[in-house]
Amino acid sequence: MTDATAVLPPVTAAVAAAALDLLPARLRKRVDGAVAKAAGWPVEPHPDGVLVRVADDTAVTLRVTAGIVAADDHAVCSCLLAPACLHRAAVLSSAPLAMDAPLATEEVKEEEKEEERQESGEHDGRSGERAGAGSPPVVGEAALTPVQSTALDALRDAVTAVLVAGIAGSGAVHRAELLHAAHSARLAGLHRPAATAVRIARLLAEARSDDPAFRLSTLSTELAELLDLVRRPAEALSPARRSYRPEGPLRLYGLFTEPVVTASGYAGATVYALAPDGTLRTVSDVAPGGPERALQASGTPVPGGCALPLRELGDGGGVILTAPTVSPDGRIGGGGQVRSVRAGGAGWYETPLAALWERPPAGQLAAALRRLSEPADTRAAGGDLLFLDGMCAEAGFAVSGGPTLRLSAPDERPELPYAENLRLLAGRPGLALRLIARVVPDRPDRVHVLAASWTGHDGESVRADLGLRRLHRSDIPAVPVPVPAPAPAGAGGTGGAGGAAPAVSVPAAPPALPVELDLLRRAVDRAVAGGRAVTAVSADGELPRRLRTVGLTAGAELVRSLAEAAADRRHDVLGRLLPADPRGFALAWLAAAVYASAAAESLLLAAWTPDMPAAN
Repeated sequence: MTDATAVLPPVTAAVAAAALDLLPARLRKRVDGAVAKAAGWPVEPHPDGVLVRVADDTAVTLRVTAGIVAADDHAVCSCLLAPACLHRAAVLSSAPLAMDAPLATEEVKEEEKEEERQESGEHDGRSGERAGAGSPPVVGEAALTPVQSTALDALRDAVTAVLVAGIAGSGAVHRAELLHAAHSARLAGLHRPAATAVRIARLLAEARSDDPAFRLSTLSTELAELLDLVRRPAEALSPARRSYRPEGPLRLYGLFTEPVVTASGYAGATVYALAPDGTLRTVSDVAPGGPERALQASGTPVPGGCALPLRELGDGGGVILTAPTVSPDGRIGGGGQVRSVRAGGAGWYETPLAALWERPPAGQLAAALRRLSEPADTRAAGGDLLFLDGMCAEAGFAVSGGPTLRLSAPDERPELPYAENLRLLAGRPGLALRLIARVVPDRPDRVHVLAASWTGHDGESVRADLGLRRLHRSDIPAVPVPVPAPAPAGAGGTGGAGGAAPAVSVPAAPPALPVELDLLRRAVDRAVAGGRAVTAVSADGELPRRLRTVGLTAGAELVRSLAEAAADRRHDVLGRLLPADPRGFALAWLAAAVYASAAAESLLLAAWTPDMPAAN
């Protein structure tokens, strides 16, 4: 009997790509149509995995290990053409891509075991060759081996083909070629570009399936990162794996808990906590599953045996860890040596957490943007978070010492209560809030809100993780709309212990970027969506002039160059059409994308800085 709750498990990039390799040319042309049909094939639970019912006499069986399909022989079709059949390829192409290995629970455990062996002196016999735990390999002058050069060229060709074709033209074959290139790059030690390529393939699958979580701007960012990486061997050679290293006793003060739901079929919860040195740490439980697993995972105990659930740590709890393993980006592992005991926590208006809200909003934004400019694999935990005080007003959320912003949901899945909770909070003009939010680099008028605190009916401070706790009207006191007194620019204050309203001024509307820059960003994203052909026919001849009018002269030149590269189909001396130059188009697009991102960040900072008018 079909179980409507059964879903396709995540599949490794290598398995997904290999399935298409087996197909003869005549079947490869039909893959996209088969993938569309596969969305309607019933999925049933099966011992050690799932069974996809293609027809009465045909089925594809997927066997999982640690929650994922990790080997070619774990995907079997019952038809006569198997394994070189369209059914098997369509199912594997429809399945979500497994997360990168460093995030998988079992591999994290293996990494931690290896770290423990190294720390205890269990060498492999090669005296003097062992680097310190977590030390990056020496790449010298970043000279690539022949194998690495070939792998990097394959990645460049694959991502360029995706950009030239656009989302509309990038089907299962384009995705498979990208995954193949990623697999070869990983084997060659090019971990960072390989991981970025897999993320791009995952985003392409989201776009093709109309996944509501898909964001075109995110795909543009990832494409730009990969195109940039393949041009810089030193960056391409840098390690991407998270290396967990033992640390001494660690005291943590819980801040909040964030649900994690990914398009790759993983879900769970992550707690952000503050260490005594002022850095943020995270403790996570993420594994294969759907949105319902996020609430379940929030009840997982903190590693070490103290029986403190993650959500209680995030809701003002505290813990002391002994012999924890910590990655360079602040993730705490669950190695066998770690021990934990409960400890006193702190409120958001108490030491040491209150200090997070004492920094000027513009300074926090600048730090968050710097963090986002770093490679995705090396970003410190919580570096993109903003800690904001302010008041709900008709125009939006007036930040103390900053702009008026719109409060936006980081995830709009109906299973997560973000959007509903934010509507309730924003519908209380005059309500003072203390927020933890995440910056939205391309939207200066809003932030993604993760957690909030306000004064409840009894005068006590209320704190809520907005992605896990579903609020009701009775949770939020009705407050009269005050007439805000003008406050000097930069005026702030962390509020009282009960969450008293900070002094804020209320600008008329949230800040906005210049219309011309927004048009440039749209042109960059339109190229990703439609590819080279759409870029050529939809080039706006007026945009360069408009960009020059507002002083964005470099942007005007880059737009012109992008249009020329898209339309460039020159002829030889005999009048024959020369082949298109896909790499030239990709480089022109990369230059425009990098400029648009840098200009947006610069103007966003100006919009958030007191005494400086927002761009309009």
